[in-house]
Amino acid sequence: MGRVTERRRVIRVRDGAVSTRPDTLVAEEPLEIRLNGKPLAVTMRTPGDDFALAAGFLVAEGVLGAAEEVRNIAYCAGARDDGGNTYNVVDVRLAPGVPVPDITLERNVYTTSSCGLCGRASLDAVRTAARFDLGDGPPLRVGVDVLAALPDRLRAAQAVFERTGGLHAAGLFSPSGELLDVREDVGRHNAVDKVVGRALREGRLPLSGTVLVVSGRASFELAQKAVTAGVPVLAAVSAPSSLAVDLAAETGLTLVGFLRGGSMNVYAGEERLLGADGAPLGGG
Repeated sequence: MGRVTERRRVIRVRDGAVSTRPDTLVAEEPLEIRLNGKPLAVTMRTPGDDFALAAGFLVAEGVLGAAEEVRNIAYCAGARDDGGNTYNVVDVRLAPGVPVPDITLERNVYTTSSCGLCGRASLDAVRTAARFDLGDGPPLRVGVDVLAALPDRLRAAQAVFERTGGLHAAGLFSPSGELLDVREDVGRHNAVDKVVGRALREGRLPLSGTVLVVSGRASFELAQKAVTAGVPVLAAVSAPSSLAVDLAAETGLTLVGFLRGGSMNVYAGEERLLGADGAPLGGG
């Protein structure tokens, strides 16, 4: 298994003074995800929670929706020329009877692209992949005061970030602000996949009673992953993309951006958020 961090020599300049010292960097290695033995996608990730990452990736692709649909997840032995294990190739074997998607070039382009397909094709693809309706289950309500405190709680739980300053994080919270899970990765989409994959393997999908908080921006890809996992509220410390807002409006996802301190922008699904007076922001 690869290490989460690595040490490198660095020349440090501070106020004109030059010194040499070791620096701790976040590790980045490729992970090839195979489905029933066939290559499906390659992602650059921080080693760790690789099985969860692969499972979460397949949830977002609409392949998986329950733990019993997975027969086995394992590293592929013999991936190196000398027959050794690189721990950078994971094979997900589906349980008998679970449909295997057609792995084509078009699908691989869609799954490995950082932004997905463009416009309406992207929205149609997510609608087809999503198994869970965000409107199902008891209505979720989250106070804006609770939401405002979550980025600091997420940051406090980032153990590797403390040593490197170079990792994104995804945190899963209860409506009252309790931290349920947190994963770190060099890629924000991988961090979300790790959170969702752990939930799938523990039989906790859909994540209908949770809030997902991510470091960085809220891209279409992250909104897609929230929707396919059944997460009703996605909040980011930076900006959302236009397509993420479109997806949120179409699927009923509550999307919050620029969540910093006591301020935030609500782009969709405001009816799930409660103001200081306890009333929904959307008046519903």
